Amino acid sequence: MAFKRVFRGGVSTPHHKNTLKSETSVLGTPEKVIIPMVQHIGAPCTPTVKKGDTVKVGQIIGNSDAYVSSPIHSSVSGTITRVEPMLYASGKLVMSIEIQTDGKQEVYEGISPPEVNNREDFLKAIRNSGLVGLGGAGFPTHVKLNPPKDKDVDSLIINGAECEPYITSDYREMIENPTGIIEGIQLVLDYLNINNAIIGIEDNKPDAIKLLAETSKSDKRISIKSLSSRYPQGAEKMLIYATTGRTVLSGKLPADVGCIVLNVNTVSYIAQYLKTGMPLVQRRVTVDGSVVSNPQNVSVPIGTSLKDLFDFCGGFKSQPYKVLMGGPMMGIAQYSLETSVIKNTNAILAFDKKQGDLPEEWPCIRCGKCIQACPMNLLPLELNRLVMADKFEDLDRYHILDCIECGSCSYSCPSKRYLVQSIRIGKDAVKRKVNRV
Repeated sequence: MAFKRVFRGGVSTPHHKNTLKSETSVLGTPEKVIIPMVQHIGAPCTPTVKKGDTVKVGQIIGNSDAYVSSPIHSSVSGTITRVEPMLYASGKLVMSIEIQTDGKQEVYEGISPPEVNNREDFLKAIRNSGLVGLGGAGFPTHVKLNPPKDKDVDSLIINGAECEPYITSDYREMIENPTGIIEGIQLVLDYLNINNAIIGIEDNKPDAIKLLAETSKSDKRISIKSLSSRYPQGAEKMLIYATTGRTVLSGKLPADVGCIVLNVNTVSYIAQYLKTGMPLVQRRVTVDGSVVSNPQNVSVPIGTSLKDLFDFCGGFKSQPYKVLMGGPMMGIAQYSLETSVIKNTNAILAFDKKQGDLPEEWPCIRCGKCIQACPMNLLPLELNRLVMADKFEDLDRYHILDCIECGSCSYSCPSKRYLVQSIRIGKDAVKRKVNRV
């Protein structure tokens, strides 16, 4: 058996990959879409259209001059009916654009494959596509592909781990479009002059490992790494260690150890965009959970409401108690089914009360299991104590901003302490203090 390098900490979670064999279905054009101007890490976009305007598929409707940002395009053809703050997946109101669709799905006249002859053309094309990381974080891809010139990047790491329970949208891409994934990897290697790519896939997906190994066998630059099925294997720092043995230190980025990390769906889309010129307007989403009538993977226009998505999957078997955007470990609970799918939405889950309710919190027994589970080598119990005592000024000393909010600490706690929730509060306080300074 090949040696598998295992990162420190983490937890073993049930996989619940119920939609593993669910081929991607396509949701038709909804009656309306709501497209938020915040779909990435970085500066929000400003609407470039107004109420009453007509738009077509692939047309820019939001943009920003900021470098760490990504343009937003219409996923449908129709008429702009609202341009105002609307409910966002985070629970906040953010500037959004509502489009009443006309059912025609007419493509914008300016859509054509980009002309790419060099690195600069490539990076410009990636920005124009609106691509952000499709693994969940939503970091603008053109920024990730353009590290500072003093960083010697020699390895492209492709994330096919998909370690969260329930989610299978990445797996379906590996099974349904392995050629697109390999073509996207080759484009990045060629234009960024990188000689080595490693595709990391958890060992609970043997058919994906076999298929991608077969598809990539003619390119010696690309190798496949079978990873232990351990959460959070797909987190950047964990993935880099598992595939290369390199450690990204506190406050550092993957480029500091010579790596760029991209999701399998991200590289696959790169290949698609350079062939078609169609911006990122569609997203595959895993729809699952104990109350969903027909769990499946669905390709939907960005901006589709959660209600329309659940309706497409047959609605609910019983009243949902909790709806999550994302997986059960890091997903965000939704206040309303009127919120919409955005670029980095990879799953929508709906649970009954038994599965969705938070357990009762009990006093910490100082067992240290949260410390053992933390992949970032932090002290979750101490961070929790400081937040609960309003001692926010001490949080920096315990490296709270290094927390990746994976939830391993809460998952492993026998007292069911709300550790990751309190750490999020602490991180927000620290960031606000830094911004004030």
